[in-house]
Amino acid sequence: MKETALSAAASPTKPLAAAGCMIGAMALLGFVDNYVATIALEISVWQFLSVRAVMAVSLIAVLSMLGLGTIWPQRLWAVGLRSVLVAVGMLLYFGSLAFMPIAQSLAGLFTAPIFVLLLTVVVLKQTIGPWRVLAVVVGFSGILLVLGVQQGAPGWIMLMPVAGGFFYAIGSLVTRILCAEESTLSMLAGIMTSQGVIGVCVLIGLAIIDPAVPEGAQGFLLRGWVWPIPSVFPFIVLQAVVSVAGVFLLIRAYQWGEASQVSVLEYSIMIFGPFFGWALMGQVITRLMIVGIVLIMVAGGIIAVRSK
Repeated sequence: MKETALSAAASPTKPLAAAGCMIGAMALLGFVDNYVATIALEISVWQFLSVRAVMAVSLIAVLSMLGLGTIWPQRLWAVGLRSVLVAVGMLLYFGSLAFMPIAQSLAGLFTAPIFVLLLTVVVLKQTIGPWRVLAVVVGFSGILLVLGVQQGAPGWIMLMPVAGGFFYAIGSLVTRILCAEESTLSMLAGIMTSQGVIGVCVLIGLAIIDPAVPEGAQGFLLRGWVWPIPSVFPFIVLQAVVSVAGVFLLIRAYQWGEASQVSVLEYSIMIFGPFFGWALMGQVITRLMIVGIVLIMVAGGIIAVRSK
């Protein structure tokens, strides 16, 4: 899924190229995020994101050297705040992938536009019309349908991606208010660095506490540092490379297209993610989940179009 809320894009000049980049980005991210469930069998989410952060920041540095943007932010505190909020949101999303099909995790994460809308009303005191009120109702109805099938997962686990969507929404508002002039690479580097730092801190805490760790994916949130990791290391490399490539295409999409139109295409990840989950992992998608996914996509489309 996207790991950065992008700053204002340039005037739209290549709408078809923008659409192609966005769909390509969502296909890559929907594909690669499925392998988090495989990684969860051996290591923790904290180690996964720490190791991935080192790789991803190195790739971002290469992109910066190629002239695609600067890594160092103009306002370090603003980018730091935004990075922590978005990093926490993505940690919750990735943590949930070990316990539920990617369709459910994505449904929770894609509550972010709905939370942004609600926070805009509550915090920024802006008014919204009946169409966006309808979008909130439709979106939450879809979320209830998708998350209603627990498949043995504890109830609090089901709320993890929704909490991730909430933190991502706050990060999006901070981006809009405080980070509009920052480069995309500086914000992306900030997210990856924050994820790595949080992961290392939790790993140190787990080493001190030394909790009992369940076997397999059930230990994804409690497992400490494991090394060597030859069986899952290639998947971490794949995650780092494909994620950066996906976000690069995401950047291009917002640079070349009109934001309200391009953002609607982000919801194609809710097709790609479940499709690859079914094709690669054998994950079952029920009819109710499909209906819920469609409702969430409709709600996001209404919010994107009416927010223009």
